Amino acid sequence: MVPDLDSARSAFDDQRPRNAAVRPLRTVALVGIDGSGKTTQARQLATALAEWGLPATYRRNAGGRRWFGRLATALGRRDGEHLLGRKTMLFVESVLRWLAILRTLLRRSVTREVAIMDRYAVCQFASIRAHAKTPRPERLNRAERRARLAYRVFPQPDVTFLLAVDPAVAYDRIEQRGYDHEEMDYLRAATAAYQALPEHAGFVVIDANGTPEQVRQALLAHLGAFVPAAVPKPRVPAGPRRPRALLVAHARVLLVTVATLAAAASVLTYQLAEGF
Repeated sequence: MVPDLDSARSAFDDQRPRNAAVRPLRTVALVGIDGSGKTTQARQLATALAEWGLPATYRRNAGGRRWFGRLATALGRRDGEHLLGRKTMLFVESVLRWLAILRTLLRRSVTREVAIMDRYAVCQFASIRAHAKTPRPERLNRAERRARLAYRVFPQPDVTFLLAVDPAVAYDRIEQRGYDHEEMDYLRAATAAYQALPEHAGFVVIDANGTPEQVRQALLAHLGAFVPAAVPKPRVPAGPRRPRALLVAHARVLLVTVATLAAAASVLTYQLAEGF
């Protein structure tokens, strides 16, 4: 079912001045602790905005921790940190997330899409604080300083939603989905880390303890300023692509691939030279 954007738009339109211009929207990031509903809400938000004519696309900026956790389980280890070591896992996660964000932003620049991102740079900063040997969420440690140097090349999203959820609620959701596990102590440390980040003042905080529908409506209401007031015309199905159009499309894909590989080499060289 497509989320009900009508009610969210009308609630916003009641408060918006009649002559207010529609603000351009290029990037939206959903951040928060594991179990807050980032992936579910990002997918549905992209679908809802696409229904209203915005070229919105879901993009996941994962750091690979879940994949390494599954690999660790298959090899008889507890998790990715137990398999690779805490510092190595954080290093790998930082590099993979950096590359994922780069790929998302390159795609956006080429396709002109509205990127609805599941996770962004601040997720890595919070992860570093929460996974520290002695977690002190309020402190900026050496690993986070190095990560911030690498991630500062990325622009801030137009909107960053922090899905705020009680750690106990998040824990229950993670257990119910059944394919991974997080300790309650980590979820509490991650919650404190997000609240202590200097970027927190710029977040749009959404209460994510409610039902998915309630969270979705809250997200859509905040995005009312970016949604065109008029309902767009139905999309006309595109005809067969001409050879020139196909060539341009392939060239764009090649450009994204080459740029990503070049960035990968750069960030790996930098991180290996500096150490993590």
